[in-house]
Amino acid sequence: MDYKDTLLLPATDFAMRGNLSEQEPKRYAKWSEEKAYEKMKAKRQKAGVSFNIHDGPPYANGHLHIGHALNKILKDIILKTHYFFGDSVRYTPGWDCHGLPIEQQVEVKLGEAKKTMSKSAIRSECRAWATNFVNIQRDEFKTLGILGDWEDPYLTMKFKFEANIYRTLCEVAKKGLLIERSKPVFWSWAARSALAEAEVEYEDKEDYSLYVAFELSKEACEKIGVQNAKAVIWTTTPWTLVANQAISLNPNEKYSVTSEGYIVASALVETLVNQGIISGKIIKEFTSKELENLNAINPLNGRNSVFILGEHVLMDGGTGLVHTAPGHGEDDYFASLRYGIEVIMPVDEAGLYDETLRVKKLLPENLLNEFIGLHIFKANEKIVELLGDSVVKVSKFVHSYPFCWRTHKPVIYRATKQWFIAMDEPKLDGKTLRTTALEALKQVKFYPEVGVKRITSMIENRPDWCISRQRDWGVPIAFFRDRATKEPIFDTEILDNVAKIFDEKGADAWWDLEIADLLPKDSKYDPANLEKVMDILDVWFDSGSTWNAVLNSGDYDAGGYQADMYLEGSDQHRGWFQSSLLLSCAVNQKAPYKSVLTHGFTVDGNGNKMSKSKGNVIAPADVAKKYGTEILRLWVGLSDYSSDLKISDDILKQVGEQYRKIRNTVRFLLANINDLDDISSNFTMLDKWILVRATKTFNEVSICFKNYEFSKGFNILLNFLSGDLSGVYLDICKDRLYCDELESSRRRSAQSAMAIITKSLLALIAPTLTYTVDEALEVAPNIIKKSANDVFELVYKPLEFDYKIEDELLRSSREKFNEIIDTLKKDKIIKSTLEVILETSSNEVLSNDLDEVIDWYMVSFVRGVESDECLAEFDIGNDKFKIVKADRFKCPRCWKYSAKNDGDLCPRCAKVMK
Repeated sequence: MDYKDTLLLPATDFAMRGNLSEQEPKRYAKWSEEKAYEKMKAKRQKAGVSFNIHDGPPYANGHLHIGHALNKILKDIILKTHYFFGDSVRYTPGWDCHGLPIEQQVEVKLGEAKKTMSKSAIRSECRAWATNFVNIQRDEFKTLGILGDWEDPYLTMKFKFEANIYRTLCEVAKKGLLIERSKPVFWSWAARSALAEAEVEYEDKEDYSLYVAFELSKEACEKIGVQNAKAVIWTTTPWTLVANQAISLNPNEKYSVTSEGYIVASALVETLVNQGIISGKIIKEFTSKELENLNAINPLNGRNSVFILGEHVLMDGGTGLVHTAPGHGEDDYFASLRYGIEVIMPVDEAGLYDETLRVKKLLPENLLNEFIGLHIFKANEKIVELLGDSVVKVSKFVHSYPFCWRTHKPVIYRATKQWFIAMDEPKLDGKTLRTTALEALKQVKFYPEVGVKRITSMIENRPDWCISRQRDWGVPIAFFRDRATKEPIFDTEILDNVAKIFDEKGADAWWDLEIADLLPKDSKYDPANLEKVMDILDVWFDSGSTWNAVLNSGDYDAGGYQADMYLEGSDQHRGWFQSSLLLSCAVNQKAPYKSVLTHGFTVDGNGNKMSKSKGNVIAPADVAKKYGTEILRLWVGLSDYSSDLKISDDILKQVGEQYRKIRNTVRFLLANINDLDDISSNFTMLDKWILVRATKTFNEVSICFKNYEFSKGFNILLNFLSGDLSGVYLDICKDRLYCDELESSRRRSAQSAMAIITKSLLALIAPTLTYTVDEALEVAPNIIKKSANDVFELVYKPLEFDYKIEDELLRSSREKFNEIIDTLKKDKIIKSTLEVILETSSNEVLSNDLDEVIDWYMVSFVRGVESDECLAEFDIGNDKFKIVKADRFKCPRCWKYSAKNDGDLCPRCAKVMK
């Protein structure tokens, strides 16, 4: 007789293969139709704990890359972790919509037509461009299974949003932190705009290493007691020498005159000898103070170059005499400021020499036509040539240099009139913005903890924040000036009126409306006496003020201020985390976030940065199509996000294997509890053992997940699933599940334990594998889903089983037993553990329920030591174990060797078959 049909075999509609790439879009569409995010909000409306992530806005320009996917998936996992652990959650996604990259794309599109278009028309084109990519990116994010308020995201170009950005600016101005001054700033000649530090990245660039001798004036030579001497400066930017106004010396150092008549810092003599700059013979030594306010002569134009003192002059390179052009360097600027030295700026917004060369006589008359209109980087060679014999030494070298992160062109320092947020003005209850921000950081929790050191160092050392830009597409610095005095007007009534106009008409109104139309009715100011500031805000100000426009305005259901978490890549310590902190501290004297989580960058499998030229770029859409987004989400969950995250086809295949392990475990559990109606509490020893193991494991995993240590948590979980659960318990239970009678207490006990574990397991993995859990619940038996119609009905509840199970001997003996069995199988002595009996001297083993012990080792029988001959034997401590051939016959139904006669059923199967 074929007994297969008499077995209680597992059955489930939860497929072994997920067919993810085909099935996921259908389920995501269903979530959208059924408003899953709204359901999540409503479900936990009365929860005692609330949690919100304030979204760091991606830029609305281009399709998503793998970094976008990592960031948004990690946010989604964290938000859902809080949700499935019972918290109320809020997440309003957003986009940065202003700024140079969009404007540049529009310029390319418009071509020559842009020159005849109004600002409003150009801005309208930029708005349309951003709108298009917001829609594209929103759809792409939704295909990653990410839930949020996609119906009402925040966009920095919405009219009310622009108004609230402006209101934040006004608050900063009212605090006295907004200043306007002419100062050297990073200038992108390619973008024709000032840049903030966060908009600069460093790349290798080849430059000149140029040593130039400036002859001392007669008075200077007399002062230090020599007839002729030359001050040797070092520079990497020959093009700035035309704007030289001074030579800076260190006030605490001594200086030497060499036999060649060169003046260098005494501390650097040996270094300069080694470089072949000087011979090394010193004929005179003097203090820097002796040359203060005396002059050297600029060899390019014969203009005086005054000696000044400055602490910025270091002894780590150069000559100890620093070429000082106050329009081209921050240190130069501040050092010159103390001496009242004029700031000369002979370079226009495009990086070309302008008429200042002629007006200030910075070059000989016969050279002006050649140089005016010449790009500064093309002038270096000509300048070196003009210097002639004044060049002491010239070479080229490669060094790290600031580049504009959007145009990818090298930037320059250029003094222009800009708006700054002051870091060191004591305007906040007697404290500076720098101090206030540093104190606020102490109240913030950082994941990983090292993040606080990084941003603290940046705040400690950052200069004032240049917030003005000379472009079209952005929020205007919408202030009026007095036409006569040029003083800005921070009248509250005017500022509030402009903000209200922006609420209705958007920031375009600043360009579209006349001054009279922007003033409040019955204003005390005469429009004829006013003029508009035409600069726009740095986009970092836009994103840095989103806490105000999103969390404080009441326009969005995004959770409260302060946000529970800001989460972005580690580069945002110098970007969004910092700009948000500064603006929040300026207005409210506290950080906008309670916690900050940072993740690393995505790199290829070899740890290399991804680039199209290398051909190692992996697009989220390609991963979704080939593997499914669940694999991408699990990759995020399995990765240590605190450092760079590797991704490649091989890595994704490995993640796919881990996913299959999880999926097949869930499938086995569901399939074997398909006929369970009630949970039994009369557990066997084996069931108690797995429930204790599951309790310990799930508690550890839940703690990891709550602490956002997803990689650690998943490793613990996967070890449990493949080890204790699948490798031991489920393997053991197959016999009782398939062969016991339907209502046998052992079978129902095992099913109950499996059902309990399944419920917790599904809720535990739901934040990461939301799709898979939703699919499983759809076909799960009622004992699992009960009233839950979908995954969003789940809430994780910890297991609380604390039975005292002494399993050390059982585990170690089983492990040793299996090692020997593998050898016996390999030697073809046996085919299955059911062919043997295990004999043992251990009272600890034999005192347990004998049926449980038999199943634990998956043998046909366990008894005390009685056989002289055996297949193998081993000791665990003082306990002996023997493996002997079974002395009964194979049951044709369960295959255990426990039948009395050949062909007979064993007692258990015979009872079932009655």
